[in-house]
Amino acid sequence: MHHSRLSTIVIDCQVDELAPAADFWSQALGKPIASVDQDGDGRYAELQTAADEPIILLQKVDHTSRVHLDIETDDLDAEVARLEQLGARRIAFVRERWWVLEAPSGHRFCVVQPQRKAFGPHLNRWD
Repeated sequence: MHHSRLSTIVIDCQVDELAPAADFWSQALGKPIASVDQDGDGRYAELQTAADEPIILLQKVDHTSRVHLDIETDDLDAEVARLEQLGARRIAFVRERWWVLEAPSGHRFCVVQPQRKAFGPHLNRWD
């Protein structure tokens, strides 16, 4: 048995600097900027959300700007296998920490380890 849930809405931004994009999305969504440079490499910014809301992350990317979802799980292998049975296919294992998958609809999404100290609420239980 394992658990998973919607973790993060990721706004992929094909930009030179992430700070102006973070400022726009902060104002557009009414969420303050929690960090304009989350990892110190200029690739990730985070907007402040409540503990029971999905994380809103901005990511500096080389591909066309788009939005993707992250699903967090307490068993990465089991969750990826479950999603493959539903028709998803593996695209890449990134930094040996998360999987990029593609849904049958063509949408890319990530399967990641738990992102917050409290893993829950709103968990799905899969046997």
